[in-house]
Amino acid sequence: MTPLGKMSSVWLTSVSVFLLLLLQQPPVDGELFTALADMEELLETEAVLITNLDNYVQAQEEKLMQLRQKMHEYRREHAEAARDVSAYLSNPVNAFLLTKRLTTDWRYVENLMTYEVGKEFLENVTAYRSVLKFPSDEDLNGAAVALMRLQDTYNLDTASLARGMLNGVQYSTELSAGDCFELGRQSYLNGDYYHTVLWMREAMDRLTGEVNRTATKEDVLEYLAFSTFKQGNIQTALSMTEELLELVPDHERAVSNKAYYVKELQKEAQQKILRGDDGSEEVPVDTTTKIQKEATPHVYDTNERKLYEQLCRGEQQPPIELRSQLVCRYTTNSSPFLRIGPLKLEEAYLRPYIVIYHDVMSDREIERIKQYARPRFRRATVQNYKTGELEFANYRISKSAWLKDAEDEMIRTISQRVEDMTGLTMETAEELQVVNYGIGGHYEPHFDFARREERNAFKSLGTGNRIATVLFYMSDVTQGGATVFPSLHLALWPRKGTAAFWFNLHASGRGDYATRHAACPVLTGTKWVSNKWIHERGQEFRRPCGLQLDHSAEEF
Repeated sequence: MTPLGKMSSVWLTSVSVFLLLLLQQPPVDGELFTALADMEELLETEAVLITNLDNYVQAQEEKLMQLRQKMHEYRREHAEAARDVSAYLSNPVNAFLLTKRLTTDWRYVENLMTYEVGKEFLENVTAYRSVLKFPSDEDLNGAAVALMRLQDTYNLDTASLARGMLNGVQYSTELSAGDCFELGRQSYLNGDYYHTVLWMREAMDRLTGEVNRTATKEDVLEYLAFSTFKQGNIQTALSMTEELLELVPDHERAVSNKAYYVKELQKEAQQKILRGDDGSEEVPVDTTTKIQKEATPHVYDTNERKLYEQLCRGEQQPPIELRSQLVCRYTTNSSPFLRIGPLKLEEAYLRPYIVIYHDVMSDREIERIKQYARPRFRRATVQNYKTGELEFANYRISKSAWLKDAEDEMIRTISQRVEDMTGLTMETAEELQVVNYGIGGHYEPHFDFARREERNAFKSLGTGNRIATVLFYMSDVTQGGATVFPSLHLALWPRKGTAAFWFNLHASGRGDYATRHAACPVLTGTKWVSNKWIHERGQEFRRPCGLQLDHSAEEF
């Protein structure tokens, strides 16, 4: 047995038992950043790694303690011998002990010195990777992009965010210069030079106050200079590169970049002269001509983007003239069952008619739905508007699961409740979709219904277009996470147990473009929702077709 054999065997036994328990769990997938429900399990992974690291440190300390004891023992005996060498060696016992110390005892010390304490613990980490959730490089990048999204949407100051402050509330510990550098580096890898500059500057500012440096000035300057150049500021990029070369004179990329920047500045100066070479004032470059790219349903203009972000921040709302007409009431929707217990209805908008039902999903139902959904979560997809195929998209960051009515009486009850709420049949409705949003999780402006050009959408279902949407809020959200309708200047804020309902189609069957909506990024907290998409087929007598395009409260 090795010098630390007994001690290590005890730890390894406990680790083996733990691993046997872990191996009973199914393997896991990546893309952890797309759902906070998965991110929670990373804390379990971290707890296991901390325990493993603690055991490793203890083993190292035990090894050093044994070596220190031997060193003190040798030093004591050597000091005694040095006082009178002849007298010490004339004692046959001392002669034997000296010989023993330099043979068997020293071999023990050599074995102890060469013993690799970390081997077993590294093997533990390798074993953990097959049974525990570990984030990937994609998760790291996704988490960084999420922070950038939150920063832009909620106008978060870089320095405040680095201090762990979100909208004036201190939530977490501060970021180090190394953390800020990594955020900048991830932005750089995505070709996002704007955020690269923001976070590299913050890293530089934090470096000056760090005693134990978590990043190097040279690395920060390299990324900062090139990203500044990519933003069009060649002169500043050159100055930063020259500063870098003062620190590292033989930096190959910096030497090459400096020569390139100087050449570009000379070219820029020459072009400036040529634009006004007829003696007139400098002729400005034409910036009015824009090339229109191919339009898609998921590309929105600057005004909509601005409205979307303002709504997410709570800076916009419908005009007072409209809000003054909204009411709250109890409703039965002509349902015999609801005569016993009418629903609480709050009007959110009149044309199109958007309402919020209160207290329509209990805590018990919410927990049961979460329990069913968690093991089935997959990254949420969107339908390609050309092919009809499902695919991942950066404008929708969440994970979803689909639950059938036949799986549980409680799910059937919820479907029946939706039918009572809407007056529409659930026979052709899609399954209950459960969604958990990840870090900065969002869904940018989109339509729930298929436009005329989307001929392949819902073709496989054979149930027509999505006539209406019911959206259940299954959690309160501390900050952010609103459902917003940019063209209506309307924001619906998540409140646990409520449900929003609106028609996606006019009574004529044509899509209502005013229902274009989005899910704002979750700033703090976690957001759980579930929804039922209701289709046209089977609604012929429940919501008859009409010649008028608009639909209003009169239909309820």
